[in-house]
Amino acid sequence: MARRHFDERDARSRPPRSTRPRSKERPDHADAQIAMVINVERGRYLCITADNHEVSAMKARELGKNSIVVGDQVGLVGDLSGNEGSLARIVRVLERKNSLTRTIDVGERFEKTIAANVDQMVIVASVIDPEPRTGFIDRCLAVAYDQGILPILVMTKSDLGDPEKFLVNYRSLDLTIFVTRKGGDIGQLSDALSNRTSVMIGHSGVGKSTLVNAIVGGNSRRTGDVNLVTGRGRHTSSSAIALRLPSQGWIIDTPGVRSFGLEHVDVGRIIASFTDLGEVVARCPKNCSHDEIDCALNDYVKRTPESAERIASLRRVLASRLQPIT
Repeated sequence: MARRHFDERDARSRPPRSTRPRSKERPDHADAQIAMVINVERGRYLCITADNHEVSAMKARELGKNSIVVGDQVGLVGDLSGNEGSLARIVRVLERKNSLTRTIDVGERFEKTIAANVDQMVIVASVIDPEPRTGFIDRCLAVAYDQGILPILVMTKSDLGDPEKFLVNYRSLDLTIFVTRKGGDIGQLSDALSNRTSVMIGHSGVGKSTLVNAIVGGNSRRTGDVNLVTGRGRHTSSSAIALRLPSQGWIIDTPGVRSFGLEHVDVGRIIASFTDLGEVVARCPKNCSHDEIDCALNDYVKRTPESAERIASLRRVLASRLQPIT
């Protein structure tokens, strides 16, 4: 078989690619419909529009790695029918008025946002089983003060013990406190949550999901028991979810937490929340930790002994920032 010889006539040249520069302009999505994120699960976001229409959506690529959490107000485009199998796109996240964020230590500390745009933080602790911890509650209060969120403390399982032994730590604070028991009346607590967006947070096993079910009605959240070996609760909620209240408003139930770090919290905003002590702290030495000999609070408590518990509470909340993340 004769061997073929090639020359330049056999060459084929590929047509040049378009030299037109790629446009940097992106759609402004002016027609995007505003909705609230009520659940996040495996990269899918369940949103509810202003007309109470539930839409499943995914995050647009241009939003990058920025997280979207329950409570976020977002802009939606695409298929907004809400039909089974339909999927819209989140193209915009509106500016948050606040956020509930905690520092997590997993070898390298980072911040994790739990919920956004909340009016109240409902801190749930049990009288016993598991035992309440001032460290955890103090850190929750620090975040609430930092973000301008109204804190509410709820003590559950009062039928199993006396809550006052623990609540004495918080009676001096401007803090709304509710005490509940199994099968008890929660009408006043429900009224306090009405027409507000509240986030509920607490250790596993304190009865948080049981409380949510009683407030919302039905069995919206699965409940569990306390591990008898570790004394800690078993996680019964795997993700945050916003549930509509019968009296209007929302309750955001969060998974039970076992760590709550505060490296991101602004000390100045915590102090500012203690308005009655603001002028006193202003006289402190520069870079005062507010727990040292020259601190102006020491002189103040000598002149006004009735402020002792209040100052002790402030110092405890400030100190909670430096405690181990547990």
